[in-house]
Amino acid sequence: MTTIYATLGVQPDATLDEIKRAYRRATMKWHPDRNLGREAEAYAAFQEIREAYAILSDAEQRRVYDEVFAQEMQRWQAERDAQEAQEREAQRERERLAQEHYEKMVATAMRFADEGHNRDVLFGVLLGRDCDAELAARIADSVWALQEARRDNVATTDTPDSESTIPSDEATSPQRHSSAFETFWQGLFGLRQ
Repeated sequence: MTTIYATLGVQPDATLDEIKRAYRRATMKWHPDRNLGREAEAYAAFQEIREAYAILSDAEQRRVYDEVFAQEMQRWQAERDAQEAQEREAQRERERLAQEHYEKMVATAMRFADEGHNRDVLFGVLLGRDCDAELAARIADSVWALQEARRDNVATTDTPDSESTIPSDEATSPQRHSSAFETFWQGLFGLRQ
């Protein structure tokens, strides 16, 4: 917001002498006779300078201007703060809805995976439920990786140790399952350790 102080190029606490000097400089710069080819622009600026000087050179008008300006600035700041608060609340609501949608898509994918459907079916189901293609692919990959890890875990725990072709230290190794789990979390949340 431009003030009449800015129009003259002085600070709000400027003395009357500073205001007079700034007025003379500004009128010399923006006088229409000195701005050939830009007369309309110069005339408008010249009028603003004259009006600013008329207010700031009169102590009573300056006091009223300062009071009104301060009130308007407070009102403007309150409106701005309210608007920013509304925008923050709208952003939180968008994030909440996105999180809710995301959780719903993950639950849907988990349900279909538990029913034995493959990764491509999971992806198709998510697309059919208005899930963004990139998010659908990420969720489908992660849920499928989790299902594979579960199947591997069940397969290794169901096989007796004597019949197992995997050495016992590898069968119980958290390394094998942590990569599937890590893939799941990276896909769902984009987290990397």
